[in-house]
Amino acid sequence: MTMNLSELRESMAVAEQLAKQSIIRRQHPDELLGTDDKGGYIPPKQLLLYIVRMGSFTSAPKILNPDSADDALTFPEESMTPAEMESYCRQQLSELPPLLTREFTVIEQPADADSQFRIMQWNTLSQTLGVHNDNFTECPSAALDWETRRYRLIEEISHYAPDVLCLQEVDHFKFFQKALGTIGYSGVFFEKPDSPCIYIKGNNGPDGCALFFRNERFELVRTETRVIEVWKVQSNQVVVLAILRDRRTGHEVCAVTTHLKARSGALLSAIRSEQGKDLLSFVSSHAGNRPIIVCGDFNAEPSEPVYATLTQDSDPELSSAYVQATGAEADYTTWKIRGSGEVCQTLDYVFLSSSRFSVESILPPPTEQQLGEARAPSFAYPSDHFSLVTDVSILPS
Repeated sequence: MTMNLSELRESMAVAEQLAKQSIIRRQHPDELLGTDDKGGYIPPKQLLLYIVRMGSFTSAPKILNPDSADDALTFPEESMTPAEMESYCRQQLSELPPLLTREFTVIEQPADADSQFRIMQWNTLSQTLGVHNDNFTECPSAALDWETRRYRLIEEISHYAPDVLCLQEVDHFKFFQKALGTIGYSGVFFEKPDSPCIYIKGNNGPDGCALFFRNERFELVRTETRVIEVWKVQSNQVVVLAILRDRRTGHEVCAVTTHLKARSGALLSAIRSEQGKDLLSFVSSHAGNRPIIVCGDFNAEPSEPVYATLTQDSDPELSSAYVQATGAEADYTTWKIRGSGEVCQTLDYVFLSSSRFSVESILPPPTEQQLGEARAPSFAYPSDHFSLVTDVSILPS
């Protein structure tokens, strides 16, 4: 039996209140009665399916376009260095302001320079959603034009040249595969089962998560993918996992990228926490004794339950690279202005096995002065999220 719209709204309101109570019990277990809630509130299955499984435009017909927008794209050489690619991208964007760049905060020098490698985490902003759905009121429409924005995206990646690259909201995977393949990367992509992109006219296929690595530094052992579950119901969020072997040291690492459910409210917060639990279970089943890297846009501030799920309740134990380096998360990882107002939040993280990594440097977010009053995205920066970049070394086990 399905719910009608009125029943869904009523059920949603009840679910929100019960989810709030469940979160309060978790935060203050000794101050409230009713602590025997057996793990918290679980929404009715039909409501849960409506919330977590469907895309954002469920009343619209699906438009199943292929990822073909960049089929005709070529680069001047079949093989280029990251520096050469960065220079080429700058040439394509010569009439625009330069890329907004940042300086690393160095924490300590690596004990063994050969063992250090670089991780980048970045929500690149889906082209389809950025143009048609996100309503960036201060961003010039020309700054979102794919013919130019795609070069700015690769310019950012080439500038920092990570060894492990975790991306979200990728709806032009063939472009990234072609561009990054030119500078020596290989990658894996896993699309959302019901991406909101495919309900929008002119899409380039569904968005999803992608994980790339530099072939010069790592070789692929195997990959695994999963659609994340919430209370045993398949959601619309995915995870990509790769076991990588370091060509220099022989060490293997388990690298993971994901993108959790968006939107605010106690019920969505509870859902993200459950997604975090399922993510950890999936990672644990494949990581073995390897050091773990979990990157993603978790759509949650550090005060949300999912952050504690990842950093306090996790097995294996994880900690944030930025907290390990400086004692605090980045002040913000996204700063944008939409029709609904200005949003400045910390939502993106690089989590590492707590006792297995040394963090040697981190890349802070751009300053308010660098961003300017229009914030992001802009002609100088191609996404509404800022890349997180950290240099790490694996510690002796």
